[in-house]
Amino acid sequence: MTVSPSGTTSTPEHPSSAGTTGGAAPGSGGADRRERLLDRVVDYVLENGIADLTLRRLADAVSSNNRMLLYYFGSREEIIVAALTAAEARFPGMQQILVRLDDPVAPLGERLPAAWATIADPANLPFHRLFFQVFGLAGFERDRYADLLGTIGTEWVDHVAAAITAEGVPAAEALSFAHETVALWRGLQATLIGGGDRTAVNQAAQAGTLALLDRIRLAAAH
Repeated sequence: MTVSPSGTTSTPEHPSSAGTTGGAAPGSGGADRRERLLDRVVDYVLENGIADLTLRRLADAVSSNNRMLLYYFGSREEIIVAALTAAEARFPGMQQILVRLDDPVAPLGERLPAAWATIADPANLPFHRLFFQVFGLAGFERDRYADLLGTIGTEWVDHVAAAITAEGVPAAEALSFAHETVALWRGLQATLIGGGDRTAVNQAAQAGTLALLDRIRLAAAH
C-alpha cells in the first residue's frame, strides 16, 4: 500500500515523500536521513497512535523539529500516510496477503482462510490498530486523504475479485463476493482490536468463509 494524501503540494522548501529523496542534493544522504527519521516516526505512531498527533509533539518524540518534518514529508497528512505505509513493511505477513491471494496454484479454498489467518495473527495487531485509526481520520478528512481511501476501498477487493473470477464466476458477481469477503475480514479485525474473544472470532471467520466459498462454487457452476 503506497499512497499519498490528496490535496497536498510540494515546494522546494518542503518536498513531500512522493517523487523525492527528501529534497537534499544528490549524494548528500538525504534519502537515508529521511528513512531514519521515518523509522522513528513509525516507532512513535505504532506505540502512541495518531489521535493526538501534532507536528510539535512528533518532532519532540523523534528528536527532530517541525521544519525538518515538513522538509522531508511536506505535511502532517503525508507524514501519517508515509508512516502507515512504512509500518506495514514491519509486518511481513501483511505484505504477503495479496501475493498469496494472487497465487493461481493454491486453491481458493486455501487462499481465503490463509489470508484471514495472517490478518488474525496477534503479531499483526499493532498494525491493525494504526490502520483503523488512520482509516477513521481519513473518513473525517476525505479530501485530504482521497488517495488513501481509494486504495483502502479497492486494493484487497480487486485482488479477491480477480481470484474469484479465475474460478469461473462472472466479473460483476465476483466483485460482489469480494466486497463481502473483505467486509467480513474488516469487521472481524475490528472485533479483535476491541478485545473480542479470539476463538469465537476465528470460528465466525471460518463459518463465514465456508459459506462464501459454497456460494462462489455455486456461481461458478452456473
